[in-house]
Amino acid sequence: MISLRAGVAGVVSLALLAACADRPITPSVAVMPAPNKPFNVFQEDDTVCRSYASNSIGGNTGGEKTDSAIQGAAIGTVAGAAAGALLGSAGGHAGTGAGVGAGLGLLGGSAIGASEGGADRYQQQRKYDLAYEQCMYSRGNQVPGYGYAQPSSAPPPPPPRHY
Repeated sequence: MISLRAGVAGVVSLALLAACADRPITPSVAVMPAPNKPFNVFQEDDTVCRSYASNSIGGNTGGEKTDSAIQGAAIGTVAGAAAGALLGSAGGHAGTGAGVGAGLGLLGGSAIGASEGGADRYQQQRKYDLAYEQCMYSRGNQVPGYGYAQPSSAPPPPPPRHY
C-alpha cells in the first residue's frame, strides 16, 4: 500500500510537471498571400510579422506557463498544509492533517492558478494575433475580414457635400 507521504509526493511531482509546459503562442488566424504574390515573398512576410508580433508581447511565445499557475500551486500547498496541521492537531494527528491539507491545497491552488494563467494566455494570444494581422495586412497580404491592401493610384474620393 502506498504511504500518505509517497502519495502526496506523487501528486506534487505530477502537478509541477504539468505546470512547466504549454503550447507556444503562434498565429491563430489564417492569412493568405495577395493575388500574384510569390510564395517565397509571403514566407518572408510571415517570418518578419511573427517576430514583430512576438516583440509586441514581450517575446514570451515559448511554451512556458505563466507564473500564476506555479504560484497558485505553491501558495495552495502551504496554506493547505497549515490548515491541515491545525485541524489535525485537534485530533492528535497533526502530521497526517498537514499531509492531507497540503495535497488538497495543491489541487485547489493549482486549479485557481491555472484559471488565472489561462486568462493571461488568452490576452497574450489576442495581442499577438492583432499585431500579426496588422503586420501582414500592411505588407499587402489577405487578412480575414479585411481582404488585402491594394496599392491605390487613384486619389481618394471627395468629402461628402452638405446641402
